[in-house]
Amino acid sequence: MALAQAFVFADPLAHNLKAFDCGKPVMNEFLARFAVKNMQLGLSSTWVLADDEQEKATVAAYYTLASATVFRDEIPFDHGLPGYPVPVVLLARLAIDKQYQGQRIGEKTLVTALRKSVELTNTGLPTLGLVLDVLDDDALGFYQRYEIFEPFTDDPMRLFAPMQVLAKI
Repeated sequence: MALAQAFVFADPLAHNLKAFDCGKPVMNEFLARFAVKNMQLGLSSTWVLADDEQEKATVAAYYTLASATVFRDEIPFDHGLPGYPVPVVLLARLAIDKQYQGQRIGEKTLVTALRKSVELTNTGLPTLGLVLDVLDDDALGFYQRYEIFEPFTDDPMRLFAPMQVLAKI
């Protein structure tokens, strides 16, 4: 299987979204049932890395970004921010199919998602940083390896990274 060089928008005509299996049913179901619908509704965008040798490509990995707002007192630092909600990018989903796990595709997917967040910020969607809600302890261990995320408020399963840190990746 030869993976494509770049992530592209999820497309049910080009990608076999229903065959994706990362071992986490909630992540599989999102890609199969909700990713494209949410894109059509303008709620989020999902990008996939697929096997480009097949007509209906197998998905090796995906990530989903959305916009969100947070309150100043939730952010792990204070830069004289206003009292009203400030914009952030939400890394809503990131998953790797079981047959591709252990091949550093998770790292590639994360870096790609973080760079896409910076790109969106630089091209007209100003944001303070990126927030992600961690699914479980396995995922928390994955994100903690990169030492760029810090706990968001007092919930260790909600992480934050400032956009200025992400811009250096």
